[in-house]
Order: sequence, then C-alpha cells, then structure tokens
Amino acid sequence: MRIRVLNYRIQAVILVFVTFMLGCNEFMVVGILSDISSGLNTTQSMVGFLVTAFAVVYAVSTPIINLLTSKFNHYSALLLLMIVFFMGNTLSAVSGNYPFMFVSRILTASVSGVIASLMMTFANEIAPLEKRAGLVSAVFAGSSIASVIGVPIGTIISAHYGWRMAFVAISVITIFLFVLQALFLPKRSKQVSGSIGNQLAILREPQIIWGILLVVFSAAIMYSYYTYIQPILTALLGFSHSNIDWLLGLIGLMMVISNILAGVLANHGGLKRLPIFYILDMIILALFPIFTSSKIIGYLLLLAISLIVTLLNAPIQLHFLNVAEKKYPQSIVFASSFPMIFFQVGISLGSAAASLFVPSLGLGKISLVGAIFSLIALVVLMLLNRAVRQDYSR
Repeated sequence: MRIRVLNYRIQAVILVFVTFMLGCNEFMVVGILSDISSGLNTTQSMVGFLVTAFAVVYAVSTPIINLLTSKFNHYSALLLLMIVFFMGNTLSAVSGNYPFMFVSRILTASVSGVIASLMMTFANEIAPLEKRAGLVSAVFAGSSIASVIGVPIGTIISAHYGWRMAFVAISVITIFLFVLQALFLPKRSKQVSGSIGNQLAILREPQIIWGILLVVFSAAIMYSYYTYIQPILTALLGFSHSNIDWLLGLIGLMMVISNILAGVLANHGGLKRLPIFYILDMIILALFPIFTSSKIIGYLLLLAISLIVTLLNAPIQLHFLNVAEKKYPQSIVFASSFPMIFFQVGISLGSAAASLFVPSLGLGKISLVGAIFSLIALVVLMLLNRAVRQDYSR
C-alpha cells in the first residue's frame, strides 16, 4: 500500500512538472525577446511573431495529432512526443538564424499541446476518484505558474548566461522528466481506439459544444485586460516600473490559488456553482473604471479578478473527461485537449478585442470588454448546465 501511494505521488509530481516545463518553454520567449533579436540579428517584431506562431500551431496541431495518435499506446506516444519536443527545444538553443529558430518553435509547439493533453489523460487514469479533481487542478496549476514565472526565469537565465542557456535548461529538464516518465508512468493505459470520424463524433454533443464555448469566452475575459496588464499597472494605476515583478507575482499567486480552489470546487458542485463567480467577475470588471484613480483599490480589484478567472479549469476539464468516458471512450485523449486548445482561441479573441477597443475606450475602460465577455460566458454556462441536467434526467 505504501509503495502504491508513493508511486502515485511521484506520478502526480511528474505530471505537474511536465506542464510547468511546457509552460516555461512557451512563455519565457516574451522575457528574452530582445536578447533573441540581438543574437539572431533580426527585429523584435519578427521575434514577437514567434509567440503568435507558437500559439496558432499549438491550437491547430494539438487536435490533429491527438486524433492521429489516439490508436497508439499512451505511454509510447508520450515518450516519442517528448523526444520530438527535446529536439525542437534544443534546436532553438543552437539556432544561428531566424529561419532555424522559427522551425524549432513550430516543431516544439506542434507537440506541446498533445503532451499536455496526455498529462491530463494520465491524471484521469492514475488518480483515485476522490483525488481526481485535485490532481487535474494541480496539473493545470503547473501551466498557470509557468505563465507567470516562466518569463522572469527566462530573463534571469538570459541576463547571467545568455538566452541560449534558457533553452538548454529546458532541454536538461526534459531529459530528467523523460527518464521519470519512462520509469514511473503506467505502461498500459485504459484506451479505446476509434477512427477519426468516431472520435470527432464527440463534437456533436451539446454538453461538449457549450463547454468549448465556455472555455473560449472565459479565456477572452482574462486576456481582454491581461494583454495590457503592464500598462494598466503603470500608466493607468500609477505603479512604478520597478515594482512590476512583484505586482505580477502576486497576480500569478492569485491564479495559482484559483487553480487550487478550482479543484475543491470540482468536488463540490463544479459547474453548477460557477454562475455566481461569473456574476462577480462581471461586476468587478464593470466597476473597475470607477476605481482607477486609486492604485490600491484598483490593484485589489485586479487580484480579485485573478482569483476568480481560472476557477473554471478543473471543473471543465473533468466535465470533458466525464462526458468522453461515459459516451465517447474513443475520444478521451481528444477531449482532454479541449481546454488547452480553446483557451488559446480565447486568448486570441480577448487580446484582439482589447487591441481593437483600446484606441477608443482607453486603458481605463478596457475592462468593460471583459465584462461583456463575462456576460456572454455566463449565458453559455447556464446553457451548459441545462444540457447537463437534461442528459442526467434521461
């Protein structure tokens, strides 16, 4: 029994650290953008395009590769994908020009989402029922933590050892995690293979359609203001640029706590209890412009939003997995990737909306765009809960 418990804990740590490592690889480029630009003798806008290209390829390739590899053993597929990720990341470290760097980021992005979805699949398989929500939220937290501290980690490594060493560090961690995965993750998984058409059948399910839309609009809520979080903190609220690191750090901490609370919420009502939080989110975002004259109140409101905005993560992940497990077992891996895929779509929607309305609304009122997305998400959530109730009553 003790050995089994120890083995589960090691497996859980592996899953969390893999998503953390994937997140660091994706987000640290933002912090070392100017260093890469100088090293490759190209413009910062061209290096910035790497971030956009990564997100697009991540969103497009993840469902395709998931569908194509679903018939293979999860354990074997994961190890193969980790090797591809290692090759892509290492190529980033040694790239001597922009085309090679571009190819390396595309290669890395093409498998990152699939690896992350497999982490969710393994979490669903190895966790006892009473611990499933907690582990899923912890795996999500790994990515959330990386989205916040991945940027400063890359910046620190680049400042002391050069930007290439930031990628080298990821490659070293990848080797370490690869060995742990090979030793501790289950070699035989519960999987039901099916044709691509059979797997895509899950997309006709109303519970899945509303869930996907909820992920998209929830991500749009966050990135309708988070895209401009630095100028909001400095130009709008009046904080010093020297305080940005710890201000963003506290916001990141709120998101981590939110992921932990999401796991608790998933075990106690889940989606049924979420409407009140979307209402609170909408109210805070609508009121935010009134309090921008006070840096303290304004910042506290940002912390409150950060605490609420990722409460969806664990409940919606478990929702997708439960629907797939019950009705579409051939689509479990595919379904596990939905939050990650459509969160990227939501990021694009939210950031595009923010960029569109900032010139007319200004930073002070850009949160109103998030309030509108909150209202849309609330309606979608209510429709999702109705679909769940109708299915349960059959």
